[in-house]
Amino acid sequence: NQQVQEEDELTEMVCQESELKDGQMKEVTVGEKKVLLVCSQGRYSAVGSQCSHYNAPLVKGALFGERVRCPFHGACFNVRTGDIEEYPGLDSLPSYKVKVENGMVYVTVQKHSLKLTKRVKEMCSRKPDIKHTILLIGGGPAALVCAETLRQNCYEGRIVMVTKDTLPPFDKPKLSKALNLDSGSVLLRSADFYQQYGIEVWTQKEVVSVDTVDKAVELNDGSSHNYDQLLISTGCRARPLGCPGWDLQGVKLLQTHDDAKEIHASCQERNVVVIGASFIGMEVASYLSNKAASVAVVGTSSYPFQKSLGQEIGKMCMQMFEEKNVKFYMNDGVTEIRGNNGKVKEVVLKSGTVLEADVVVAGIGVIPNTDFLSGSKLEMNSKNTLVVDKFMRTNVPDIFSAGDVTSFPLTIRGDEVVNIGHWQMSQAQGRVAALNMLKKPTKFESVPFFWTVLLGKSIRYTGYGEGYTEIIYKGNVEERKFLAFYIKDEKVVAAASLMFDPAVARLAELMTSGQVITKTQAHLFVCVCRAQDLAWLQMKSS
Repeated sequence: NQQVQEEDELTEMVCQESELKDGQMKEVTVGEKKVLLVCSQGRYSAVGSQCSHYNAPLVKGALFGERVRCPFHGACFNVRTGDIEEYPGLDSLPSYKVKVENGMVYVTVQKHSLKLTKRVKEMCSRKPDIKHTILLIGGGPAALVCAETLRQNCYEGRIVMVTKDTLPPFDKPKLSKALNLDSGSVLLRSADFYQQYGIEVWTQKEVVSVDTVDKAVELNDGSSHNYDQLLISTGCRARPLGCPGWDLQGVKLLQTHDDAKEIHASCQERNVVVIGASFIGMEVASYLSNKAASVAVVGTSSYPFQKSLGQEIGKMCMQMFEEKNVKFYMNDGVTEIRGNNGKVKEVVLKSGTVLEADVVVAGIGVIPNTDFLSGSKLEMNSKNTLVVDKFMRTNVPDIFSAGDVTSFPLTIRGDEVVNIGHWQMSQAQGRVAALNMLKKPTKFESVPFFWTVLLGKSIRYTGYGEGYTEIIYKGNVEERKFLAFYIKDEKVVAAASLMFDPAVARLAELMTSGQVITKTQAHLFVCVCRAQDLAWLQMKSS
């Protein structure tokens, strides 16, 4: 057996021991496989070199102690085991054997795994004789990670996921960035995967009420189903327009994969008006900028993203779009959409401007999907989101909630109760809910990480900037290369960057470790360090 194992192994000398100092990483090659070699706390380890989310090179990320954070979207992996520790993404990294002999570092890779860039964590399946049932309402990232975490932690009962979508869980952030994706390329897991691990996915079914006393849910087909534990992760829906003409043919909301395909098809060489200069609206405008005959964006503030990212970054984004002939009508709103034979013809703005339109896409915010809970004992706040504690528990025993539909205590803001609609937060909350369902007490302490892609440029963001009073910039916003620190109460509460990786990933790790960065430190960094010198952000995690 040992001989067979050795024949399947490929061992190569990858570098000299002196080449890598503590706290450093290097991409090395074994066979034709790229491997991330890490020296951390005096020990060498080797894992897959690409993030399991979208294959970003982890060597360009941020190494803190025993974990590496992806520079693009913030996923974190343990450098010893390769296990995923923070999202987005579902899979862990392969890990490889490392040995040091005579000052040389050797890495061993199994030949059969040379092609593998990621690994599915070990999971159990269902035992038919176990009657315990966990029901997941919603087919988004929170429900999927919850289901997978249950199976990774030896839960062998029944798992049922109920979603009103036509598709099982899919990669929703992709929809607004690339509208014309075939359904196969957006699915997060294959049908075989759900079958293999005994996860039932009921598509095109909707829960219409929850009986918290008898522990049962009623579906829109009239059927009733019992549960032992329940996860509510129904997310939010796009807010419809409230003006006359909202129901004309050609007025679109982006919610499902079908919506995305439809918007793509109907906008080719047509006049498009995007209502809302938020992330969804701007991403759609970005995608359509070289496909539609014309694109106009209507926004209520002076600049896009003004409230979240600030005026200067908003202005820069607007200029980028104007260079692609996207027209902006800001500090304005829609009073009416006029049609001809039931089809959109023009959009009338408050300012009196009339815009020619064949298609109108609305991105004016979201509404939490909690209508089916009205009249139940579940505690909701004034915005109709479900209130949970740090363990993702609602006020009703055995009912948990996760994702965009929740308001939860945010660790980095002293447990201020907030609602954050980020993909990564939903995944992390799904995991925490699962662990607490299994009586493995785990608090939710993730730091928000967000990204947007506009005209091929990625803006990354970490933290929670609500209520910031000042922004300190490093680099130059007009030159489209910057790092922005958002200040509140004399400390950095969030950061955004463009062409400044892995600064935001490093800051996310600092925040995760509980370090407070003061306004004074941020000023000092901006003044003292050279353009791309991120040494200051290399603060030790010890």
